[in-house]
Amino acid sequence: MTTTLHEQIKAYVTQGILDGTWPPGQRLPSELELVAQFGVSRMTVNKALRELANAGRIVRVAGVGTFVAEEKPQSTLLQIASIASEIRARGHDHQWRCLSRERVAAAPDVAVWLSMLPGQSIFHMRSVHFENEVPIQLEDRYVNPKMVPDFLDQDFSNTTPGEYLLSSVQADLVEHVVDAVMPTTEQARILEMKTTEPCLQLTRRTWSRDVPVTWVRCVNPASRYSLGSRFRPAA
Repeated sequence: MTTTLHEQIKAYVTQGILDGTWPPGQRLPSELELVAQFGVSRMTVNKALRELANAGRIVRVAGVGTFVAEEKPQSTLLQIASIASEIRARGHDHQWRCLSRERVAAAPDVAVWLSMLPGQSIFHMRSVHFENEVPIQLEDRYVNPKMVPDFLDQDFSNTTPGEYLLSSVQADLVEHVVDAVMPTTEQARILEMKTTEPCLQLTRRTWSRDVPVTWVRCVNPASRYSLGSRFRPAA
């Protein structure tokens, strides 16, 4: 099979990233340098770099240059992960911003998720997590007041809502569902991304002694986040 010129350039850049020639954050050769090196047109080089950027391998900054993309953080699906702890473990700065917090009447779909009756009182909070001042996760959370009656009274200045719930209620059943979605206009605005960029949506429900505790939906830009796990299966 014949390899096209732009695929040869992609392979060259990819190999340099994988073998550490260009580590994350490293500036790559310019388009003109690659044109001279491979003896191809600038259009061919541009196509190769554009496809690598779309794949998340590199980041192109207009007027500045092309850089190796930072490795996307990966969160586990086998436990209730604290995004704040994950970010701090990478040596990065974590910030949390509350968008809204209120006591509302449960909508029919929310009531079903938490085994409640429509119209019953429920806590609702929307917030954003930042990594090094870049929005990485939009969190939409509902909490059962019966299980955590003082949830809305917390100031969350030293802990996130998720961390507070983990320390307050022992969850003995967890459900994780992951979907690939496109962001709404509002979600894209909050996450500072384009509406044409895909997102990973993690929906989590937790129970304690068969009573629903919380339902939360986390939307993450796919270019900045990944989900996965490594484990040893039981015999």
